[in-house]
Amino acid sequence: MPRAGWPTRAALNALAEEAQVRTATGKPVRFVEPSSADPYYEVQVHRTGRVATRTENWHDLFNALAWLSFPRTKAAINALHAAEIPREGARRGRVRDMLTLFDEGGAIVRCGDPALEAMIRAFQWKELFWANRERVLRSLRFVVLGHAVLEKALEPWAGITCKAIFVSSADDPDAAAARWLGTPHTPEHLASLPVFGYPGWLPQSADAVFYCDERYFRPKPSRAAVKSQPGASQAAAAPQGVEESPGSTEQDAG
Repeated sequence: MPRAGWPTRAALNALAEEAQVRTATGKPVRFVEPSSADPYYEVQVHRTGRVATRTENWHDLFNALAWLSFPRTKAAINALHAAEIPREGARRGRVRDMLTLFDEGGAIVRCGDPALEAMIRAFQWKELFWANRERVLRSLRFVVLGHAVLEKALEPWAGITCKAIFVSSADDPDAAAARWLGTPHTPEHLASLPVFGYPGWLPQSADAVFYCDERYFRPKPSRAAVKSQPGASQAAAAPQGVEESPGSTEQDAG
């Protein structure tokens, strides 16, 4: 439990009202008691602004905080889900796979050094986090928005992995992520990122041997390995990370 007690839905709603958090349809976002009458979570949020939020539940609390912290990005994710659902029916397609991965496990990487981005995309973890740790500390920032990742970070371990996009170090993360979502993407466009490799986030990061542990810092998968799994991608063949489906209230995501 949080030290000061769990925030009530009323408290979260007061913050949403103050910040004027809206869906893409212009509906005020309000956090409400879950209802079994809502068969498609994302469609209901899009149409009504009502976000099912369980009390004393970390997953739903972090989802609410994501709406408050990244309102444009969350509205864009929700709108894209709502647009895809009528076309897909009961089966989630590649676009919604990407949306779910980013919503649950996403990070926005603010990067002022293209060489560091290239190392991430090449799975060069020791070179990135150890050999270039001063450059990382100077030019690389991870902004985590995925609510499942935040829940898992309550008990941090080295294998927690985000699905990341890259923006300029000068960009506002929320605005930049919303713009990124404005063009078509699939899971392959998300970079795998073992976030707890960031220097200083775990005590083990003070030792070069830490970055040699392939349980957490896996090498880049070969094309043959990726193609051997139907629908697989380099983004999916990542170090152990977060769940790929939302919490129990997000019924449409499977």
